[in-house]
Amino acid sequence: MTRNGHGEKLSYYQLGRTAIFACQADQRFSYCCYIPEGYEENGTRRYPLAVLIHGSTRTVDSLRDQFIDFAEANQCVVLVPLFPCGIGEPGDTHNYKRILYRGIRYDLLVLAMIEEIGELYRLDAEKVLMHGFSGGGQFVHRFFYLHPERLLAVSIGAPGVVTLPDPDKPWWLGTGHLKSIFGRDLDLSEMRKVAVQMVIGGDDIETWDVTVAPSSSNWMEGINETGVTRVDRLRSLERAFLSLDIPVRFDVVPGVEHIGHLVHPPVKEFFASALARRQNL
Repeated sequence: MTRNGHGEKLSYYQLGRTAIFACQADQRFSYCCYIPEGYEENGTRRYPLAVLIHGSTRTVDSLRDQFIDFAEANQCVVLVPLFPCGIGEPGDTHNYKRILYRGIRYDLLVLAMIEEIGELYRLDAEKVLMHGFSGGGQFVHRFFYLHPERLLAVSIGAPGVVTLPDPDKPWWLGTGHLKSIFGRDLDLSEMRKVAVQMVIGGDDIETWDVTVAPSSSNWMEGINETGVTRVDRLRSLERAFLSLDIPVRFDVVPGVEHIGHLVHPPVKEFFASALARRQNL
């Protein structure tokens, strides 16, 4: 980096804790990154990519900063998309969690962001690490159904509502009619190649923000049948994965309620293990 804070090719705003940039594929959405200090603009090393999906509060800069230690220890670039509230409907907080909302494909937006930063930085991003907590946990397991070939590892953190890999249940209760909605079916052989973690706090047992009422925009008949608490629902998802021979690492963090950063330590360890296994192949 030169004395004025800029690199030779990249600006100050594109290094370290980057600014928040509009996604060129759709400028209603944006992202920020963390680029490790060891990144050399003129080097040859390619960097793995971790994609972190925010929850309903959209605190993307603090989420990014909470993984700086991981990024430095593993020389990994971090990407955090921002999907603002109220897109298409004032006050709405749920849209991105469903992947498809009023014609917007949030999964394809994430892939577009990966491609966009891949033009700036030397990334090894054909297969990425992905974690989401709460609303982000909803997003990432649905992304997993649609794009397992793009994932090295997926960490599903405490989703309030889960989609079971069940073709007899309609989307987003299950994966029924996936082909007609998204243009692709479940690829179980690819899903079995992805390292899967489910992670939750042991005291994440509140029900007031988990039970879906008929008045909610998330309501579907049967939406509450996977369990009363987030722990129950994540266990239901685990059983469904195991029934399809998709291995799952299930981490419960004792004494932790629904607080995302307190479950990050096992997520970082899981991601580091996935990167180490890839290097050893």
